[in-house]
Amino acid sequence: MQPEKAITDATQAQDEAQSQDEGKRERSTIQFPYLPLEEAMAIAKGVYEVAGSSCQVDQLAGHLKQSPTSSMFKLRVSTARIFGLVSNSQGTITLTPLGTRICDPLQEQAAKADAFLTVPLYKQVYEQFKGQNLPPHGGLETAMGNLGVPPKQKSNARQVFHRAATQAGFFSFGPNRLVYPPIKGSAAGIEPLRAPADFEKPPEKVKTNGTGGGDDDGSGAQHPFITGLIKTLPAADSDWPMDGRRKWLQAASHIFELIYKDSDSKGSLRIEVQKDSSK
Repeated sequence: MQPEKAITDATQAQDEAQSQDEGKRERSTIQFPYLPLEEAMAIAKGVYEVAGSSCQVDQLAGHLKQSPTSSMFKLRVSTARIFGLVSNSQGTITLTPLGTRICDPLQEQAAKADAFLTVPLYKQVYEQFKGQNLPPHGGLETAMGNLGVPPKQKSNARQVFHRAATQAGFFSFGPNRLVYPPIKGSAAGIEPLRAPADFEKPPEKVKTNGTGGGDDDGSGAQHPFITGLIKTLPAADSDWPMDGRRKWLQAASHIFELIYKDSDSKGSLRIEVQKDSSK
């Protein structure tokens, strides 16, 4: 979907929702945005580029080449507020601490995940389905309806949710599996690798008896993610099903992406199990 079309569709959806609210029909009981995370980030970064942390509404609108009274501009500012990136008071738009972090390239990835979970609807959906496969479109819309989204807004809410989740990295382990994204250099990054639905550990572990077998050599040079990964290896000569090996290798691949640089990447690593046709 093109950005301008997304904004137009969202504006129409918001107008319809406001009309319903004015008529006291189908009032939403949970907050959610009508535009995806990238639009909220554009507002936050616009404030940062204009004045660092705070600017006037007309200054930001001029910077973004929009009218400060237009529905599109107001909708984008509202979206940034719902994601927790800005506050808007008396004609002044100010970055929140989260908004400041999202403007910092070194903190942007983690800030996007936090911004996603700042949205009340998204937080509730995440808590309900984290580490699991999301239901089909109809089922997810029903779940959103149960959380307070009006019936006529469920489709738009679901579409924006999927786009925002993708932008925030919550689909890193599959297009329908909602998992907190691995954040490089953050303890939160290990969560997806340890979630039972995403990484099933082999039944036996290497025991830490000081004789090696996957333990750190004591020098402190080995990354803790690598140490933890090696410790999940089953004992030698034990049964280790092929699917378990595949999951272990996939987890190893994710860890490699987190802790190693790849300056000459020319492709992606793919791990799959191919059945032997002779059997």
